[in-house]
Amino acid sequence: MGRGTVGSANRGRLQVEARTDGRSEIVTPVGELDHHTADLLREPLEHAVEQGRARLVVDCSKLEFCDSTGLNVLLGARLKAEAAGGGVHLAGMLPVVARVFEITGAEAVFTVHGSLEEALES
Repeated sequence: MGRGTVGSANRGRLQVEARTDGRSEIVTPVGELDHHTADLLREPLEHAVEQGRARLVVDCSKLEFCDSTGLNVLLGARLKAEAAGGGVHLAGMLPVVARVFEITGAEAVFTVHGSLEEALES
């Protein structure tokens, strides 16, 4: 699978990498997603949808923490992606992050995969 674009941003506790792989935009947050770092994830997700890439795959395998603000970023991206005919796929969530989705019931509105590879194959 070819790469189209690659980029990254960093604000201390969170680094976000984004790349295009086939019909998917893969966004990988690394570190802690909270009120102070949420825009670092929001911006590449919104940019991808604006550019016509509405199948968003968020590789959560390196996401160590996610609070309600981070959850809201993902829920907002889901609404925008679905409005554009796509969706948000979450991949490889660590137990501490998966627990946030479980407690809030948000896991029911996302497509969740065990790994990035599974998400890309679906």
